[in-house]
Amino acid sequence: MRKVSAVSAGILTGILILGSAGCDKLKSRDDINKGIAAFKNAKYGDAVEMFKQAAALDPDNPNARLYLATSYMSQWIPGAESPENLQFASMAKEEFLKVLEKTPADPTALASLASIAYNQAGSLPPDKKAEKLDEAAGWYKKLIEADPKNKEAYYSLGVISWSKWYPALMTARAELHMKPEDPGPIKDKKVKEQLKEKYSAMVDDGIANLQKALDIDKEYDDAMAYMNLLIRERADLLDNPDEYKKQIEIADAWVQKNLDTKKAKAARTPATGGIVQDAPK
Repeated sequence: MRKVSAVSAGILTGILILGSAGCDKLKSRDDINKGIAAFKNAKYGDAVEMFKQAAALDPDNPNARLYLATSYMSQWIPGAESPENLQFASMAKEEFLKVLEKTPADPTALASLASIAYNQAGSLPPDKKAEKLDEAAGWYKKLIEADPKNKEAYYSLGVISWSKWYPALMTARAELHMKPEDPGPIKDKKVKEQLKEKYSAMVDDGIANLQKALDIDKEYDDAMAYMNLLIRERADLLDNPDEYKKQIEIADAWVQKNLDTKKAKAARTPATGGIVQDAPK
């Protein structure tokens, strides 16, 4: 019997390794499909195990880890403080970050990390809340770099600006014994200047981001609603009552545009008792 040469042995070993790797990739894809089926049936624990196996078998495939992260995130309830619930958020974040190590511009991972940070901010004290909102804004900005036409990212930046500005404005009004429905502008010059210095640029930036969202989707009614709020509340920082009135009229116009847009959308939706049917084949 002839001896196998060292070169031939090396080639054979390489073929075996490639074959094993190919089998692992096929098994990984099969586990992904099983995980997706479990996920669709709300069997998130089973889905997690399938996606874990898929990621271990094919570490270079970002989809398995993306599905795994999404499965963790789907089990997380924002605001619930149980250790198990907080762990779901932590594991989801960890897996999304691993996705970004392979594909730094993955829009799903970026949007999900932004969403986790934004929702975590809701249950935090003011100083920690601001930090989380800044974290969310950072992810949304990266999402815009990856996907410049992402209207939700621009919209979310506008909402974050409002979320940081509105409590400060309401606190200032309350300390000046102004009711929420009392017209502005704020009459205490010192308080107004302090608000301007800290929040004016932020509010302007929020309005600009909402406008970018509306440039992408002219019927983006949620963006219209926040455009109304930011313009209406920014008017409190004006010095002239006439200028204040003009800005309130602009805000009112956004309210009307929001209502008109929602009505137009509803008119285009088929009346099917609340169920939109598929178009005829």
